[in-house]
Amino acid sequence: QVQLVESGGGLVQPGGSLRLSCAASGSILGISAMGWYRQAPGKQRELVATITSGGSTNYADSVKGRFTISGDNAKNTVYLQMVSLKTEDTAVYYCNADVIIAITHRYLEVWGQGTLVTVSS
Repeated sequence: QVQLVESGGGLVQPGGSLRLSCAASGSILGISAMGWYRQAPGKQRELVATITSGGSTNYADSVKGRFTISGDNAKNTVYLQMVSLKTEDTAVYYCNADVIIAITHRYLEVWGQGTLVTVSS
């Protein structure tokens, strides 16, 4: 079984910064990619940023230049540094990972439980 545990959400004023963390644990042989998605009230879940095990990154246009995704392969952890936050960044942020399961070598997509980011004055 594999779990993703997120942390770092909270309330921040517009223009402020937050750093989200997501750690994967369990029967993991490897992780090919990790990412962050978000879902605002009344909206569909959308991609925020992804990073592969090789370090390639991809960002939604709405966060380019403000958010930075990074990873620590040794710790099976991904981070999302968010600066210049806007009210429209308010959402539940979900961590996602494409995991290779130990022993079986099966691929599994795993989601975290989500962490709330509220940007408000």
